[in-house]
Amino acid sequence: MRKEKDYYFQKAKKDKYPARSVYKLDEVQKKYRILKSGQRVLDLGCHPGSWSLYAAQVIGSKGNVVGVDLQETDLPSQKGHAEIHWLCYDVYSDDLIENLKKEWHGFHAVLSDMAPRTTGSQYADHQHSMRLVRRAMEIAGALLHENGIFYCKAFQGEDFPEVIRECKPLFQTVKVVKPDSSRKESREVFIFGRGFKRKKK
Repeated sequence: MRKEKDYYFQKAKKDKYPARSVYKLDEVQKKYRILKSGQRVLDLGCHPGSWSLYAAQVIGSKGNVVGVDLQETDLPSQKGHAEIHWLCYDVYSDDLIENLKKEWHGFHAVLSDMAPRTTGSQYADHQHSMRLVRRAMEIAGALLHENGIFYCKAFQGEDFPEVIRECKPLFQTVKVVKPDSSRKESREVFIFGRGFKRKKK
């Protein structure tokens, strides 16, 4: 077992999170303070729930977290934390954005830990990842409040620079982040957009 996997796996168990991926969000929160008390947060690809649980803790009882995933997720909210709404939904569904708009008046942050089911082909996995990133960007563009935050997993590859170029007009600043808790050999990085700029109608 890799040392870093063992460390973060054990840490997640100790901290009562269902997956080690929580520290990929924790690191950026500690460095950039992307989540704040009382916010509404949309968590795409939320299963098994670590990011939603973490976000609910940070934003507190006056906030709301909406977790979306193809797999059923149903973990209880903790006392004093934000209420979590678990939705079993395909992010590519045509009615997802409209249904979210009906229930919640926009979001202050859109998080995405979505990843394709790996095929063994780096090229195919990269293409599937870029499709997920573009869908997350589309959802963020429709639902983020002005000056909102976007934090999204991506697999690096030949189309990655183009996706970054597509992302830059949407935000005041865009960074590519590689958390320490991501395995060093992994092509996984995170796109961090700060200061969403809503298009004027």
